[in-house]
Amino acid sequence: MQTIDKFNFAGKKAIVRVDFNVPLDENGKITDDTRIRGALPTLKKILADGGALIIMSHMGKPKGKVNAKYSLGQIADAVSEKLGVKVQFVADCAKAQAEAAALKPGEVLLLENLRFYGEEEGKPVGIDKEDPAYEAAKKEMKAKQKDFAKVLASYADCYVNDAFGTAHRKHASTAVIADYFDADNKMLGYLMEKEVKAIDNVLKNAQHPFTAIIGGSKVSSKLAVIKNLLDKVDNLIICGGMGYTFIKAQGGKIGESIHEDDLIPEALNIIAAAKEKGVNLSLSVATVAADAFSNDANRKTVDIFNIPDGWQGMDASEASLENWKKIIMNSKTILWNGPAGVFEFDNFSHGTGEIAKALAEATQKNGCYTLVGGGDSVAAVGKFGLADKVSYVSTGGGAMLEAIEGKVLPGVAAIKGE
Repeated sequence: MQTIDKFNFAGKKAIVRVDFNVPLDENGKITDDTRIRGALPTLKKILADGGALIIMSHMGKPKGKVNAKYSLGQIADAVSEKLGVKVQFVADCAKAQAEAAALKPGEVLLLENLRFYGEEEGKPVGIDKEDPAYEAAKKEMKAKQKDFAKVLASYADCYVNDAFGTAHRKHASTAVIADYFDADNKMLGYLMEKEVKAIDNVLKNAQHPFTAIIGGSKVSSKLAVIKNLLDKVDNLIICGGMGYTFIKAQGGKIGESIHEDDLIPEALNIIAAAKEKGVNLSLSVATVAADAFSNDANRKTVDIFNIPDGWQGMDASEASLENWKKIIMNSKTILWNGPAGVFEFDNFSHGTGEIAKALAEATQKNGCYTLVGGGDSVAAVGKFGLADKVSYVSTGGGAMLEAIEGKVLPGVAAIKGE
């Protein structure tokens, strides 16, 4: 497989898929440029080699229609500033032939939002899935998707995918386009390389003891992840809202706590499977409960199996955190995905913050390899200034989850030829 470090872009035009789906305020100004900064090493390498750069990305969910709210033209100046090179903007990503042909070494084009075309995602636009004509329309759109990818490929001599956040999607720009470049002229960008290596470090090359900390509100959203990890980990910590389904499954009284009754059989299966495989499954022993789903609600710490009626579990207790910290400090590899409580409420963010601090300590003091992914987990290490104290913070929530489930990511497979 070709690597970006070994490739010389001198005199070549490179089309690069990035994830510039950045948040904007009501005036179209970027409020968080993390994703742009993440792509800079790849983009600057191409320019430093003497290559020309064509940048493509999506923004938001315009569903195959032009929508000024999601125009990448809004961020062209910001990208210019970060790159230190004037960025030319092309208002139609599928009609940039002339601009691409005229591009000289050291110059940069930014294409308009790929998702202004339904062909990017390969989904029929304006037709319901229940419509009898949907399947025929889907087949037709898949053919158009190939044509769309071919147009994008025609702009350049080589292709670089540096958008890990969309690596789990088989879109025109993330996977299909790779078919139009030979193996020597398509590669992963630096960010993608780091993401793939980080996931391999925990799924294929983990040092033991290996601990997974899985949180969040619903078992259903992480079920496949948990099942795949049971064959790999020594310790599985289940925290956050999903933990109450496991407690209720064992006969606990959980008050008004969030849970999924239909997932109780699966929770029992996971408990049994963990025991059978010798995995230490650690749940909360007590919880910080509240009498309402509100930051200002009354709070008290209660036994996890005896949450009073009218109360709901909202955060991890100190006793639970002490148990988990011992596991964390004795681990050599840790994967963390999902908060330990209602992190968006300051009064119930303590547990999530303590886990973030424990991971940082394990990394810095013990040399533990720590991979953090998922919105609230990433937000937690950022909030407490710990992002540079853990081994790696993943940029792609959905892509990371699918990789941990054991799924092949189309955006990676298209480059590797899998």
